[in-house]
Amino acid sequence: MAQPFEMEERKERVILVGVSAQDGDDTEDSLLELEELVSTAGAEAVGCVVQNRASIHPGTYVGTGKLEEIKELLWETDATGIVCDDELTPAQLHNMEEVLDTKIMDRTLIILDIFAARSSTSEGKIQVELAQLKYRLSRLAGLGKSLSRLGGGIGTRGPGEKKLEMDRRFIKSRIAQLNRELLDVKRHREITRSQREQTPVRTAAIVGYTNAGKSTLLNALTRSEVLSEDKLFATLDPTTRRLDLESGQQILLTDTVGFIRKLPHHLIEAFRSTLEEAKYADYILHVVDVSNPQMEKQMHIVYETLSGLGAGGKKVVTLFNKADRLAPEQRKAQLRDVRAERSLWISARTGEGLLELKHLLEELLREEKKLLEKVFHYADAGQIQEVRKYGELLKEEYREDGIYVKAYVPAELYQRMW
Repeated sequence: MAQPFEMEERKERVILVGVSAQDGDDTEDSLLELEELVSTAGAEAVGCVVQNRASIHPGTYVGTGKLEEIKELLWETDATGIVCDDELTPAQLHNMEEVLDTKIMDRTLIILDIFAARSSTSEGKIQVELAQLKYRLSRLAGLGKSLSRLGGGIGTRGPGEKKLEMDRRFIKSRIAQLNRELLDVKRHREITRSQREQTPVRTAAIVGYTNAGKSTLLNALTRSEVLSEDKLFATLDPTTRRLDLESGQQILLTDTVGFIRKLPHHLIEAFRSTLEEAKYADYILHVVDVSNPQMEKQMHIVYETLSGLGAGGKKVVTLFNKADRLAPEQRKAQLRDVRAERSLWISARTGEGLLELKHLLEELLREEKKLLEKVFHYADAGQIQEVRKYGELLKEEYREDGIYVKAYVPAELYQRMW
């Protein structure tokens, strides 16, 4: 009897291409990150080409000499395509394909592809498809032969091959429809925010570079089960959980999508309502991967992104995470983020520093509260429940004339009580 064939999908092999415009730029680090992105998308980087030139070539991204070098490397490595470290224009895409006769991709396409694979909620799927269609629409003229190459592999998730072959009118119609759906989602999110704002419970947005450990921190603090993996963009959809502190105080923690170099503007636009969770939060918990050699650069990118979202000026607590990965001598370093209110060493994986973080959150919450001392008539005893729920009850004493309460309460609750 004949043995059945074992069919195994061949992993895509790609060559990474970048342009270094000046000495000392971060092209090398950006390409290392691109390699990780490509791996996350399901492909394998089998070569890397960097051109040093004053600026990116407007017609072919790299010069004609480098294109010949890439063509030869494609043959030597049996690669199935190339990935450029910057977003390509339609002209660059078309001209490179004419010379190389292979699948041409850029950093934006890879990130969009990962987002398409990772988004799980209806909101996330709408946002990703919208970003992808806008990206495709601006490049229809340059896709050329690429449409016939996109039968599978990275760069094809989400809208898919059939939708890539739509004419512009149909794509624009779909974009308009998705914008209407996204507007409904935005309204719902705004209603949720306004309801949240009506309660005295404070909120903290957990932000940071992708794969810094944000979801792991949320899980460790609130005992939730948000997906957390040692991968770029493991979670995309924002999750809010309540953290009950020892003093009885509460705070809502929201996990947000990770930031990255050259975050595509299509994604920033589509995910704006999600990213703006940081804008409307009372505090920012900035999670930093202290074991990453590019820590300082990543911190800078996070602050730049926050500023662009209008989330600057918030109270920031910087958490130097993954401390368990460092050698003892490395941990003696005095790390401090001058842009933050406080900085802490933690390990979300082992739990180190989390108790100190909870105490710090209690301090921050208490700073915004007022000391309430009042005797409530027994007929108004129900108001004390609000003090227990939203404040920090220090003393409760039953007297002849009523119930004496001493507590730290939010300013808005203090005004209502008097």
